[in-house]
Amino acid sequence: MAYPADEKETGVRTPVPDKHEEELVRLNRALRTLSAGNRALLRMTDEQDLLHEMCQVIVETGGYAFACVAYAVHDEAKSLRWMAGVGTDIALLDTFHFTWADTEFGNNLPGAAIRTGQPIVGVHIEDPAYAGEVFAPIREHIIQHGYASFTAFPLRVEGQVLGVLAIAANEPDAFDEEEVKLLSELADDLAYGITNLRTHIQKREAQATITRLAYYDTLTGLANRTRLVEELEAAIDDAKRQRHALAVLHLEVGHFRAINKVLGYRAGDELLQTLSRRLSSEIQSKEILARVGEAEFALLLPDGGAEYAIQVAQRLLIVLLEPVEVAQLTLDARVAIGIALFPGHATNAEFLLRRANVAMHQANLASGGYAMYTEGQEQEHTRRLALMGDLHRAIKNSELRLFCQPKVDIQSRRVCGAEALVRWQHPQHGNIPTFEFIQLAEEAGTITPLTNWMLEAAFSQTYAWHEAGLEWPLAVNLSGHDLYDPRLIERIRGMFSTWGIAPSLIQFELTESAVMANPTACLETLARLKQLDVKLFIDDYGTGYSSLSYLQKLPIDAVKIDQSFVMPMVINSNSAMIVSSTIELGHNLGLTVVAEGVDSQAVWDRLAALKCDVAQGYHISMPMPAEQFQAWSSAWSQGSHCQ
Repeated sequence: MAYPADEKETGVRTPVPDKHEEELVRLNRALRTLSAGNRALLRMTDEQDLLHEMCQVIVETGGYAFACVAYAVHDEAKSLRWMAGVGTDIALLDTFHFTWADTEFGNNLPGAAIRTGQPIVGVHIEDPAYAGEVFAPIREHIIQHGYASFTAFPLRVEGQVLGVLAIAANEPDAFDEEEVKLLSELADDLAYGITNLRTHIQKREAQATITRLAYYDTLTGLANRTRLVEELEAAIDDAKRQRHALAVLHLEVGHFRAINKVLGYRAGDELLQTLSRRLSSEIQSKEILARVGEAEFALLLPDGGAEYAIQVAQRLLIVLLEPVEVAQLTLDARVAIGIALFPGHATNAEFLLRRANVAMHQANLASGGYAMYTEGQEQEHTRRLALMGDLHRAIKNSELRLFCQPKVDIQSRRVCGAEALVRWQHPQHGNIPTFEFIQLAEEAGTITPLTNWMLEAAFSQTYAWHEAGLEWPLAVNLSGHDLYDPRLIERIRGMFSTWGIAPSLIQFELTESAVMANPTACLETLARLKQLDVKLFIDDYGTGYSSLSYLQKLPIDAVKIDQSFVMPMVINSNSAMIVSSTIELGHNLGLTVVAEGVDSQAVWDRLAALKCDVAQGYHISMPMPAEQFQAWSSAWSQGSHCQ
């Protein structure tokens, strides 16, 4: 211990700490700070709380003048963002506009520590770094608060300098080598703590992402099928204990595949997102809405019977009636809803969902857009699913048969062609109605293979007639799906090359509803078909709510008046007026007019009087196997000559 020089004069012994003791004091406070800092690291679970706690430990436990943490901002100015501070006002520090750029303004402790990645230690207030006009405000602030010496330590996180820990002391000779060594360790511990917290956050976020992907739909944010099944199983268990009912609603957006094909998948996604938001706004807190298929939703009503389920279905249908704006178009979202109840329809999750799905397929506009599951529906649904697989096999193995229905010129009574039709004689179920397996093909995505089979059969049959000296055009039906098939035209072009027959021998019929669903999109396909020099017919005219004035814009050659107008025209004046007007307008537009459903001599005579061009129907002949057509034609010709 040292004593002052005037000890002998005063006789008072006033101890003065020597340099070694001062170093021990500073070393001890650094050790206390390091120890308290390590304890703080163990307690903190939030990064901002950790920064503040560490600064507080340095000041309150270590006895330093101030401590603060700044993060390096990677902007154009390379500025500093002050995150936490104790013993100083970090809002005031922001006004000094610190930077870590290698410029005059970056010539400061925090900036240098970040820029170099090395500790800047033992800087005194008189250091040249704080001279000059640039740092005059900082110097005044330092002098005002009595800060005498400073140090700054870079904070390294994952190999990069994240920011800086700055510490000030009131002693001008603070921060010797040993003290700096301990404080450097403290800065490294703080950086490790930041890294550890961020790692935990990343793990939590990753786990949340995994959970979200496992249980939630990424497009709509709704629960997915996996979560719905788990929630439904739990709800069924609760319903069994509490002895109450519950319901599942299964919803499907109609014509969704067509929307994707015509407008693109982004438009389809927008539609689903809009509908999911509307549905979500209508459900109660305990109810679970999920996306369970491409365009399918399911709603779990954990406490409610048939009456409540029907009320919910009706409310949802009203909400979904409002048109949806997608891709600058206004779409009507047609939705069908199926309802299944626990315990009446099923007592486990799998069967309940399945039966709600089955009921959904029975729903239509006539039933109000929703349907309740009834016994026998599932068997019919299972039958239809089995038929889908059988149809695929039948197409692949050529188990289908080509039928033809004649077309006759009304004035001359001569056969002027035929419509190609397909028939399916199932080995177990017998004859499957054509409309049923066509619908199955569309649902199962096998309509294109079915169309390809029809094209092959039609070209082959036309070639056979041509070889026999019979120039009968054969008309093939194309579905709306076919019109969007980019390979259709080249496939037809290739068949003309393969069989070497004239374009006049193949015709194509397209339903009015298929064309009018998206006439703009169909126009390009029809134009390319016409480039093949084939004739195009609009089938079922009058059922698609179009007008002949619009149809004249399409490159077509003929219209076929739907049989629903032709068959009753003798006894129904309204039907007769529609047929008469269509014939007159069609001729004015230069179109051939074909009447379907000619089932009696009286209808034939009325059509002849109206100058209709071509007749087709049971009065002439029912559809027949293609191989019988030639013999029938001979018999018809002989009978016509006798009249």
